[in-house]
Amino acid sequence: MVCTRKTKTLVSTCVILSGMTNIICLLYVGWVTNYIASVYVKVQEPISEKKLEEDKGDTLRIIERLDHLENVIKQHIQEAPPKLEENPAEAFTDSSLFAHWGQDLSPENRRIALKQFQYYGYNAYLSDRLPLDRPLPDLRPNGCRNLTFPDRLPEVSIVFIFVNEALSVILRSIRSAIDRTPAHLLKEIILVDDNSNNDQNLSRSPQECCLPFREELKEKLKKYIDEVNAQKPGFIKVVRHSKQEGLIRSRVSGWRVATAPVVALFDAHVEFNVGWAEPVLTRIKENRKRVISPSFDNIKYDNFEIEEYPLSAQGFDWELWCRYLNPPKSWWKLENATAPIRSPALIGCFVVDREYFQEIGLLDEGMEVYGGENVELGIRVWQCGGSVEVLPCSRIAHIERAHKPYTEDLTAHVRRNALRVAEVWMDEFKSHVYMAWNIPQEDSGIDIGDISERKALRKKLQCKTFRWYLVSVYPEMRMYSDTIAYGVLQNSLKSDLCLDQGPDTENIPIMYICHGMTPQNVYYTSSQQLHVGVLSPTVDDDDNRCLVDVNSRPRLIECNYAKAKRMKLYWQFTQGGPIQNRKSKRCLELQENSENEFGFQLVLQKCTGQRWSITNVLKSLSS
Repeated sequence: MVCTRKTKTLVSTCVILSGMTNIICLLYVGWVTNYIASVYVKVQEPISEKKLEEDKGDTLRIIERLDHLENVIKQHIQEAPPKLEENPAEAFTDSSLFAHWGQDLSPENRRIALKQFQYYGYNAYLSDRLPLDRPLPDLRPNGCRNLTFPDRLPEVSIVFIFVNEALSVILRSIRSAIDRTPAHLLKEIILVDDNSNNDQNLSRSPQECCLPFREELKEKLKKYIDEVNAQKPGFIKVVRHSKQEGLIRSRVSGWRVATAPVVALFDAHVEFNVGWAEPVLTRIKENRKRVISPSFDNIKYDNFEIEEYPLSAQGFDWELWCRYLNPPKSWWKLENATAPIRSPALIGCFVVDREYFQEIGLLDEGMEVYGGENVELGIRVWQCGGSVEVLPCSRIAHIERAHKPYTEDLTAHVRRNALRVAEVWMDEFKSHVYMAWNIPQEDSGIDIGDISERKALRKKLQCKTFRWYLVSVYPEMRMYSDTIAYGVLQNSLKSDLCLDQGPDTENIPIMYICHGMTPQNVYYTSSQQLHVGVLSPTVDDDDNRCLVDVNSRPRLIECNYAKAKRMKLYWQFTQGGPIQNRKSKRCLELQENSENEFGFQLVLQKCTGQRWSITNVLKSLSS
C-alpha cells in the first residue's frame, strides 16, 4: 500500500517525465534544501496586508517544508530500491535501519541486517528473531469488546499476495490469521507468489545475497505448508506465477482459487489482531454489496513495533494516489467509535463477497503492477450500487516498507493506471487527473491499453455518474472545473526557465530550470486566478496558493485568504501574450539579475511586451 496521511506538496517530485531524469530531480531537491538552510540567516522582506498571517511562525513553516522534503525523499526511495553496496559495512552507519534499532549489534551482524534490509525494504533480520505468534496490543475502541455477532457467519478465504518477501514475515502473516480467526470461519489460506524467482528482480543484488532468500521461499515455505496441510489437508493452497504479473492480477489469481463465500485480499506482510473477522463478516452478511476494509495500524519497518493509526476513511487525490481521510461528519455525529466509517475508496487490502466481486468486474486487469486499482474499485462499487466501509473494530497491522522490491518506476504505472480510471469512470472530471499529472488530454503519449471492456462493464451495470459520486460520496474532494489552462508557464525572454513555486517557506515564486514537476504546475482559471503548485485534493487540506500582487512584488498567497482580503489576485492572460494584473495593471515579467542563480528574477512592473505561454489550453484564453 502506498497511501499517505498528509497532503503531498511535492508528490510528483522525482517522477520521471519525458526528457527528465532523476539527476535533475535530485538537483532540484538539493537546491531547495540549501535554500531552506539559508532562512536561518536571512531576514524575510516584510509584506503588508497585516503580514498575511505570517504570525503562524517561521519555525512552523520551516518544519512543514522539511516534512515535505522528507516525503519527497521517502517516495524517491520507495520508487527506486537502492542497490546493495559492494561493501555494506561501510554504509550501514548512515542507513535509516539503524536510527532506532541495532546499536548493540556487532559490525558483522549489522552488515547482514543491512543487506537484508536493502533487499526487502524492512528489517528481515529482526523479523527472523521474533516469535511467529507474538502478541499484539489490542487497539480496538473500547466498545468493540462488548459487541455481539450472529452465530452463523459466512466462511472466509484469506489470500496473501507476495513477491520477494522474507519467509518469517509471510509465516507470521499466516500464523496470525490462523490464531486470530475463529477456526469455523477460516476455510482456507491462499498464497500467491508473483514470481519471486524472477531474475529481473534479483539482478539488482549480488547472487550470493539473493540465493538464500530464494531458497527460503521455495523450500522452507513448502515445508511449512506441508506440515500444516498434514493436519488439515488442503488448508493452504499456493499459486505460483511463471512471470511477474503485478499485485493487481495477483489478487485476481488468488480470488479465482478461493472457494469460501467471502474473500479477504491482503499483502503477505500483515498481522491480524484479535476479533478482526466477526465485524467484517457480519457487515457482508447483512449486505453482500458492501466492500470492507479493516482499520490499519503500522508495523514500523525498522524495529517492528506496532504504531497505532487513528481511525480514518480512505480516499484519493487527483493523481489517484490513495490517502487516509478524516472520517465524515456524519460518523462523528454518531459519537460511537465502533460504528462503520463510510469511505470513498480503498487503500488496497479489502474483504468482499466472492460472487459479488465477480459481478462488479473484479479488478481492472488491464492495469499494470499496482496503484490506482484500489481507487478504481471504490469508485466503481459506489457508482454501481454498492458501498465501501472501514470498520474500527477490525484492526490489522501492516508493514510500511522503506522501499519496494518489485518495481523501480511505480509512479509511471500509477500514472498509466490513473488515466485508465479517468477515461472509464470520471466523465468530464477526467480532466482533473490529466491536470494533476500535468499531461495533455489529447495525444498524451501514454498508452493506457484497451478500455472497451471496462466501458462495456459500466454500461452493463448501469452505473451512476462521477458527478453523483463527488456530490454524494466524496463531497470533501475539491473540484477544478473552472480551469481553462494548465501546465508549465514559460517566458519568451528565457524559454528554458519556468515559473516555480520555490520553497514555500518564502511564498515567493521564482524562475527555475524547467522540469515539469509539481512545483511548476500552474493552473489558470476562468475567474482569472493563477494557481501555482499542487492541486489541493480536499477541503480539509491546505488551500491552493495563488499568484498575488503584494506591494508591487509577486507573492504566493492562499487563494481563499487573498480573495477574502480583496487582494490583487486576478490576472489577464492570453496565450503568447503578457500576464497583467487586472487591478494594478502591472505585468509579471523577467528582469536580469546577476545575483540570481539563473540570471533572472520575477518582477511586477510596467508592461514591456514580454510574452508568456502555458503548456495546455482547454478553452480559449481571452482578456
